[in-house]
Amino acid sequence: MVDVFSRETRSRVMSRIRSRWTKQERMLHGFLKGWRIRHTMHPSLAGQPDIFVPPRTLVFVDGCFWHGCPKCYVPPKSRQKYWHPKIQRNRERDKANRASLRRAGYVLITIWEHQMKRDARGCAEKIRAMQRSL
Repeated sequence: MVDVFSRETRSRVMSRIRSRWTKQERMLHGFLKGWRIRHTMHPSLAGQPDIFVPPRTLVFVDGCFWHGCPKCYVPPKSRQKYWHPKIQRNRERDKANRASLRRAGYVLITIWEHQMKRDARGCAEKIRAMQRSL
């Protein structure tokens, strides 16, 4: 399939896709802030977690496409030789980074984009419950 945009326009469009402060992250931040749960957004740790809740909880908010959600990922029909290995590398990198963080003593919570769309408050409650249990 031929791209409908020129190379320069496609580059500009793709450069505007943010990996931080997505809509889902802003919603979780709002819930945690409203509940007065101390947290840090985008801490500098391996695997780039989205939220750190002391003393040792890390939250990853994963996009269903970019991280290959096991429930709803649909591979693109075009450029499969590019996309399949890319998404597979993302999955493998996530697995390695998260194993390393678990060995370092962190408790991990992964929230998928589709979960946030369905029940953002429930996802935030999951973080709050984990915070209370530690």
